[in-house]
Amino acid sequence: MVRRVKKRAGEQELFAFKQHGGARKGAGCKKKPGAGITHNVREELPKGCPMHVTVRLLPSLPSLRQREEHRLLRECFRAGRERFGFRLVHYSVQGNHLHLIVEAMDRKALTRGMQGLLIRIARGLNRLWKRKGHVFSHRYHSHILKTPREVRHALAYVLHNAWKHMKVAKGRLDQYCSGWWFDGWKEKTNLTGLEKIKTPVTRARTWLLTRGWRKHRLISVHELPRR
Repeated sequence: MVRRVKKRAGEQELFAFKQHGGARKGAGCKKKPGAGITHNVREELPKGCPMHVTVRLLPSLPSLRQREEHRLLRECFRAGRERFGFRLVHYSVQGNHLHLIVEAMDRKALTRGMQGLLIRIARGLNRLWKRKGHVFSHRYHSHILKTPREVRHALAYVLHNAWKHMKVAKGRLDQYCSGWWFDGWKEKTNLTGLEKIKTPVTRARTWLLTRGWRKHRLISVHELPRR
């Protein structure tokens, strides 16, 4: 919309354009889930270094900490636990995200192994929830564990992650993690009935995940996880 402006004698006629007052709240393109997550090429994976991987669900999806969801996840973990030079060693299932401790021969093996695992999980959850579409909000986040102390911290953080979210009482093993198959507990653990469940994870092969982290003592079932 324009309005005419009266001109003085000898002046060219001008038009004043209506202004809209600058940027408005809610204007512009809407951000997609996971916006702000970097998509740069991932860091090259040093040989013999495991990783802590985190992947999140889209908002408003059902919780993963339910019996049928966990049963499906265990089946997916078992099917994809060792493929393409990728190995799933430990996991923790939280309501809207997963923590994984993995090994991979190189970056390509990590990418192929994680893509196969997440596609398998997404298809299974969609069938269970009777829905279609994406399940995970953005590509997974991976952190390379380069020292024995860092590996130990990651193991304690993942296996005791339910304490952080106050899902289980401190000192108790979380049924939604791979702590039942972990052989590095300081205390003896009751494994009654575990033989009826097919192991969803595989044994570690890297020095850091087998013996290296133990230089800093075994992990207690009462130990508070540190970031």
